[in-house]
Amino acid sequence: MESIVTVGADVHKDTNSVCMFDWNDSSFFAEAVIEPGVENMIRYIEKTRKEYGLGRDCRFLIGYEAGPTGYGLCRGLQKKGYDCVIMAPTTIKKSSSDKRKKTDRRDAKMLAMALATDTYRRVYVLDDDDEGTREFTRARNSLKRELKQAKQMLLSFLLRIGRSYPDSGSYWTLKHRNWLETLKFEDRKLNYAYRSYLQQIKDLEAKLALMDDEIENIADEERYKDKVDRLVCFSGVDTQTALTLVVEIGDFGRFATAEQFASYIGLVPGEDSSGQKKRTGSITKEGNSRVRVVLTEAAKAIKRSSPYHKSKRILERQKGQSPEIIAYADRGSKRIRQKMARMDNHGKNRNVSTAAGARELACFVWGMMTGNIA
Repeated sequence: MESIVTVGADVHKDTNSVCMFDWNDSSFFAEAVIEPGVENMIRYIEKTRKEYGLGRDCRFLIGYEAGPTGYGLCRGLQKKGYDCVIMAPTTIKKSSSDKRKKTDRRDAKMLAMALATDTYRRVYVLDDDDEGTREFTRARNSLKRELKQAKQMLLSFLLRIGRSYPDSGSYWTLKHRNWLETLKFEDRKLNYAYRSYLQQIKDLEAKLALMDDEIENIADEERYKDKVDRLVCFSGVDTQTALTLVVEIGDFGRFATAEQFASYIGLVPGEDSSGQKKRTGSITKEGNSRVRVVLTEAAKAIKRSSPYHKSKRILERQKGQSPEIIAYADRGSKRIRQKMARMDNHGKNRNVSTAAGARELACFVWGMMTGNIA
């Protein structure tokens, strides 16, 4: 009869704290601190198998928390024939004593117990190609945040020295950029600082343009093209957003319902209920924050889009798709736009209506990716 021993690993860059748990006698054993790496983990497991007389019918289930160490250990162990999972940290049940006292040893034991009692949720492990694409999209989004910060720094600089934009209207339009190019300062130091701020923005914009071109090329690859082409049928979802959703989530089919998907990315209200009282609060913000951010930005874009006609860009993106997919995307965009407008008209906080729009979009995205578009 096959027996299962769970192996909790608290993984770090320099060391891994490991511990095994035997469900049959409810005992922890083989606690150790080993060097990181697939071969070191295998060496530890096989040494323990020999020392404790665990036969070949004993199966080891290894688990560690998702974090900065990535998927390498998990994929390496799986290729060698070992069962390994990556555990979502927010789903692991922890006792109050664990919160008061935290060590690597205690974390390893906690992970081994969570594996044995199945009180955790697995993280979907991407393959090498999808992970490379995901890291590229993350780098692009990081660069975009850096550009936004650089623009804010320049505007703050001009405000401090009393040279704010004199005309009404939005910043970073062609008119505003032309005005920026005319600015000069008599003080050499001020002029140097200003030109440095402005050049930083131009450099970041050039880098971002190159990465956006590459994302277009990646999205046109066979493994992504069909999924991306369907997602960009929504009015607020561009190629960058669609590719981010595809590589961050991987398999949308692992979520049984749209509600499960929205819950996974933290776009559902938190709840604190007891007895006859039911209290709901702000969204949980659990799960993948990058997916939540891009869906929120897409919902804002849908809100700004015209409710009366489609832009040429949307018509171009929908070209070649089936009437069912186009109708589903249009229905989703219309529903999201109306929901956000209705909440705004009722005096709801703008952030609340935006979160509600992002949640609706998440549900429609799940439907699009799983074929539930009826």
